[in-house]
This record gives sequence, structure tokens and C-alpha cells, in this order.
Amino acid sequence: MLMASPDLPIETAGENAYRRIRTDIVFGRLAPGQKLRLERLKDDYGASVSTLRETLNRLSSERLVTAEGQRGFEVAGVSIANLKEVAALRMLLEQHALEHSFVAGDMEWEGRVVAAHHKLAVMERRMKEGDRSETELWKRYDWEFHQALISACGSRELMETHAAVFDKYLRYQMIALSFRGDIAAGEHRALLDAALERDAVTAKTVLARHVEGGVEHALATGTIG
Repeated sequence: MLMASPDLPIETAGENAYRRIRTDIVFGRLAPGQKLRLERLKDDYGASVSTLRETLNRLSSERLVTAEGQRGFEVAGVSIANLKEVAALRMLLEQHALEHSFVAGDMEWEGRVVAAHHKLAVMERRMKEGDRSETELWKRYDWEFHQALISACGSRELMETHAAVFDKYLRYQMIALSFRGDIAAGEHRALLDAALERDAVTAKTVLARHVEGGVEHALATGTIG
């Protein structure tokens, strides 16, 4: 986490609560269907009831929280249909962004991609060895690698939309604790190679296999109904 500095705006209580609650939903610390009691959240997140209500309404617009009228709020549920919808949207956005990023990417972009892949590969090795103590860090590095791949696409709007959709896909992976070992690591390596070779056709094919495989593996755990 970055410390406040003269060059960085101080985070408001509302933004802090939004970021923390959103993160807790994405990483499964707040479970699907869990009631979000404002009085309880006030103590947990250090924000006023009115601020929390605004925060939960904001998360409701992102479909991470469900507003129940007078009955309050709860964490949005999960379903097989929604997982498939999120995965399809992620693939559509990421394949489009990959193509543009591969054309525009320079040496600085290559450096970001290689560095992001290195961190992810280290965590994947630990996961394959049975170390599950840092699953959140593993998924953060996964997110960083895929964001690095599309970071030269030239569209901030596309990047932000992809990030929001990726978070929803990541949420399903965290709920299912879905790790595909050598298969996923190999696909990430293939994406890195395709990026350095500017081979968008291969990258899009690998990405489709990667996302579809992730969905199948998550569903196989039986934790998403």
C-alpha cells in the first residue's frame, strides 16, 4: 500500500471503505449472500453509516452488492450462468485489447510484461509445491500480468472496463479456489512468448483456452451452484 505523500491525494473515508469492501468481496472474505449490516460495517471499516450506505449503493451499481430496499444490503450471489457471462465478456475485452497492445507495445511495455510474468511464475511455482498461504498475492500477480499484456492498447476506458470484469472473474476463482497448476502456468508462458513475438493470433487462441479452462475447473469444484 502506498503511503500518503504531497504528490498523492489523501484517500477519503468513503474511498477507503469502498476499496476495502470491494477487495473483501472480490477475494471472498465477504461471502456471496452475506448480509451487510451497516452498524457492523461501521466498526469493521471505520466509516459512518451514511458513508457506508453510499459505498454499498456504489457497489450495487457494479453488481457486487445487492440492495434489498428496506431490508438493507447483501453481497451479490454467484451462479454458473453469471460466471459464464463474466468469462465471455472478459475474453471479448481482453482479446480486443491484446491485438491493439501488441501493435503499439514498445520496449517499456515488454519490460512490464516480462516483470509481471516473473512475479506470477514465482507464485505459481509455490502454489504447485502446495503452498496456499498467499493465494491472494497469486491472484494479484495474475491480474497484474493480464493488465500488463493489454497496457499498450491505448484506451484507458478499455483498461478500466477490463479490470472491473476481471475482478468479477477473479471472485469466482477465489470462491472455488481454482488453480490449474502446470496447465495455467504453461498458458501464461505461452501468452508471454506470443507477446514478445507480437503474435496476436496465437495469444487470442491461448487466452480463449485459458479462460474457458478456468471456467471448467471452477465448475468442477462444485462450489458454484
